[in-house]
Amino acid sequence: MRARDAAILVRLPAALSVPGDALAGMSASAAGIVPDRRLAIPAASVLLYWAGMALNDFADRDLDRLERPERPIPSGRVHPGEALALAAGLSVAGVATAAWAGGRPAAGAALALASTVWAYDLVLKNGPAGPAAMATARALDVVLGSAVAGTGRSAGAWPAVAVGLHTAGVTLLSRGEVHGSDPVRAGTATAATLLAAVTAASIGRSRPLALGLASVYAAAVARAQLAAVRSPDARTVRTATGAGIRGLVPLQAALLAGQGASRTAAGLLALGPVLRAASRKVSPT
Repeated sequence: MRARDAAILVRLPAALSVPGDALAGMSASAAGIVPDRRLAIPAASVLLYWAGMALNDFADRDLDRLERPERPIPSGRVHPGEALALAAGLSVAGVATAAWAGGRPAAGAALALASTVWAYDLVLKNGPAGPAAMATARALDVVLGSAVAGTGRSAGAWPAVAVGLHTAGVTLLSRGEVHGSDPVRAGTATAATLLAAVTAASIGRSRPLALGLASVYAAAVARAQLAAVRSPDARTVRTATGAGIRGLVPLQAALLAGQGASRTAAGLLALGPVLRAASRKVSPT
């Protein structure tokens, strides 16, 4: 397997949208981010995300032969067994990293996350429970961070809700990336985005920075989704899906800022331009 094909398989740039989940969970459940091995938790999140992307292409290999023949598996550049082995290896590595970083609580959260990812890709994705399952996976990513924070673990619930709402909307709309969607789905996705923004702005001390970042997030993502309401063709839906993936970073930053972790939020925002630039090389969807 060539490095570029592996990068396409795991949607390499989109991994930049992942660390903020765990950081938001950690910040919501403890006073600041503790600079020790628990900071390996975001790395565990990335490994599990990559596993899900590789498994997604394994599960969709027959459909991709018709709709996306240029992808690594249907084009013949990657064997299905290689993709499955990569997904399994990354899953094990993700759970092991979480266990090393945060002990039994983190290992349990990572195992629940990995199980949800495999259930989504292999069973639930194309059914009515698909968006909810994906939302649960991203919410569990936040819970993974709160599981190692030490105190106030339940405080990570609202950040998980915000990320879950966002993910449900993006996933629902993304189903129309190939054949287009409809105004109802696009409108539902927009409503989920606005609810996520309100939730993020209401968490913690609601500092001005958090309110501003929540507004930036809502404006960027909802605007693209409203365009899909007006014209739900495949191209517009793909654009809205991309905006949703990139928009997760300011949402995570808003959650961090609301908990007083302003420096971490600023560092996370620096990933935004990198994610946009990298997405021009390797598609995040």
